[in-house]
Amino acid sequence: MTVARPVKLFRNGRNQAVRIPRDLELPGSEATIRKEDGKLIIEPKEAEALLAWLKTIEPWNEEFPEIEDLPPEEVDI
Repeated sequence: MTVARPVKLFRNGRNQAVRIPRDLELPGSEATIRKEDGKLIIEPKEAEALLAWLKTIEPWNEEFPEIEDLPPEEVDI
């Protein structure tokens, strides 16, 4: 369980900001914030699942077979 501790709030232009102590820093350069039951919850921004998966796969080096390009079938409307 994490112990709650005080942090400093300050103004950055028209926005309110919070100083996050070094030992509580979030990874990356973006985060999401939401208000839940009167509390602010700040979480690291999650990578989009598909993009993360695509970064892990090896490139395909196989040839795909030719596909016969058939004309569309007639449909009665």
